[in-house]
Amino acid sequence: MDRDTRNSAIAALLIILLFGTAAFYLPAVMLALGKLSTVLAGIFGVVFVLAFFTVFWLRARSQRKNKGK
Repeated sequence: MDRDTRNSAIAALLIILLFGTAAFYLPAVMLALGKLSTVLAGIFGVVFVLAFFTVFWLRARSQRKNKGK
């Protein structure tokens, strides 16, 4: 495993652990927000899912840009 592959694997692992921990608490947060507003709880869930994919999209975009140099 070369340096770039190892760094990518470590970054992916950290991102998955971070979002995995957040996903574990997501139902509790959404229930708490749901007591205030069901729309707010729904928006929070959508933002969470979009953030997950956005992080990986930005990482891939950054790697493509760095390989072009």
